[in-house]
Amino acid sequence: MQVSVAHHPPNTAVLVLRGSLDIDTVPVLKANLARLVDRPAPRVVVDVSGLDFCDSMGVGVLVTAHGRAQERDGWVRLAAPSGFLRRLFDTLGLTDYLALFPDVETALKD
Repeated sequence: MQVSVAHHPPNTAVLVLRGSLDIDTVPVLKANLARLVDRPAPRVVVDVSGLDFCDSMGVGVLVTAHGRAQERDGWVRLAAPSGFLRRLFDTLGLTDYLALFPDVETALKD
């Protein structure tokens, strides 16, 4: 999996994921998200448009990061999920907890 981060004011980061998010690659995502959500009032958009696979461990890391961000008066949002990922989050009942947006630009808006 490839990960890149772009910072946007105010205190917002866009984390771009490419490839497969699974047991082997989740530590990379976890480390990047931990660094981003440990700031005051973190705002993190995770661009998942380039993911071709995501397992339950990947979902868990995203949900945990959002919870940590909320504790610090921030959020984590997912941008451009595939149909599969959207259905997965819907099936798990997570779409009311972790916001899904059609693209990065929409996710960046308040």
